[in-house]
Amino acid sequence: MEFQLIATDNNSKARAGVLTTDHGTIETPIFMPVGTIGSVKGVTQEQLENDIEAQIILGNTYHLYLRPGTNILEKAGGLHQFMHWHKPILTDSGGFQVYSLSDIRKIKEEGAEFRSHIDGTKHLFTPENVMDIQRSIGADIIMAFDECTPYPCDYEYAKKSMQLTHRWLARCVKHKNESAPLYDYTQSLFPIVQGSTFKDLRKESAEFIASMECDGNAIGGLSVGEPTDEMYEMCALVCDILPTEKPRYLMGVGTPANILENIALGIDMFDCVMPTRNGRNGMLFTTQGIINIKNKKWEDDFTCLDEGLNCFVSKNYTKAYVRHLFSVNELLGLQLASIQNLSFYLWLVKEARKHIIEGDFTIWKQKMVKQVSIRL
Repeated sequence: MEFQLIATDNNSKARAGVLTTDHGTIETPIFMPVGTIGSVKGVTQEQLENDIEAQIILGNTYHLYLRPGTNILEKAGGLHQFMHWHKPILTDSGGFQVYSLSDIRKIKEEGAEFRSHIDGTKHLFTPENVMDIQRSIGADIIMAFDECTPYPCDYEYAKKSMQLTHRWLARCVKHKNESAPLYDYTQSLFPIVQGSTFKDLRKESAEFIASMECDGNAIGGLSVGEPTDEMYEMCALVCDILPTEKPRYLMGVGTPANILENIALGIDMFDCVMPTRNGRNGMLFTTQGIINIKNKKWEDDFTCLDEGLNCFVSKNYTKAYVRHLFSVNELLGLQLASIQNLSFYLWLVKEARKHIIEGDFTIWKQKMVKQVSIRL
């Protein structure tokens, strides 16, 4: 994997770059649609590539390990072949899912013991077998196994958790270096900065992660309930420490405004379920602001969903029609909303990149943060 910086903003830490993998190039900053179990909900791979113009998608180790399982994935030739997606894939290590199973998991030095949310069977994730599982999945970018701390979190717990994450990382790196890819392309490992919202822990973690000299770096444990200002403060601190010549990935973030503000702090990569999950509940993100398409005000609005987007859903379907689909529980409504929202998110980062290169990102960002947050 290679990462090349193309431009930086004069008035912020925003960067535009190109990330090259064996499955293609990614222009950063970038948003990655979440395809947890080998599918971005309600959207075909052809729509992802041709209409939404996704450059990379995200899968999840925990869910793919449970279903369909590594045996099936290896027989298929990896996740790319299994789901008919030939562009880059990133896999989350499953650390966040294990964190979310707080009532049915046990964290120990060896790894994380948990019960499946599907059938209650007991499993153990270790740094070593998480690397093996991600070898079987075959993602281009794989994540180190970490413990994600909750918010709020007391200092001593956050410190012990961070130190455990660092020890697990050393084991991940060692095991990956001693194993080989199962398929005919390389895989890059990203470690994850932890430390909750404590400045000294975040600094220590960022320094440790940078010292591992992996292909890229990630920031985890944010967007878990902390105030937005604290998220930005932690990202700013960490971005000042992580190497500039490597991509920075902020995990699980977030709203359009969150993405713009974090791009300004030096983040290159984002993922979040918000576009598809909120879309399925009737919240549409548009270039003019946020729409609750279920509201009666759209009942006889025959204008297109979003004149600002060059997407077939945005141009061809009216607000009145999509509202009708939601009112009668028609599945097409969920699909159209998902395509609209993902198209908007990919448009947003593409526009950010353009303005970074043109040199007026900060002025544009200040205007857009307000615009994309308006409730229409």
